Amino acid sequence: MKIYKIKVNGKTYKVELESVEEGKGTIGGEAKKEAAPAAAPVASGDGKEVLSPIQGTVVAVKAKVGQNVKKGDVLLVVEAMKLENDVVSPYHGGVSSILVEKGASVTSKQAVALVK
Repeated sequence: MKIYKIKVNGKTYKVELESVEEGKGTIGGEAKKEAAPAAAPVASGDGKEVLSPIQGTVVAVKAKVGQNVKKGDVLLVVEAMKLENDVVSPYHGGVSSILVEKGASVTSKQAVALVK
């Protein structure tokens, strides 16, 4: 728990905030549902993480393990609210691992691939 001071309309309030991990704690007095387990890696390897920019469902995996990619190449596509979002490589290199598969749910900032 951390205590913060917040000023609202000129009046100062002390608030106590608790950090809650996803799947633990409560929201509005009700227990939060456990999140589904993350998809198992399709292949293993080392490299720099490529993160999903948005929460959604993987609708296409465009890159393959071992494929050379340039910065900006599309690795996979995530659909969120009927919009398809390209997940692009922020690095030049070879794809060492694809950590999700088509149909998997991903969260914002979840590692979806490794590029070395």
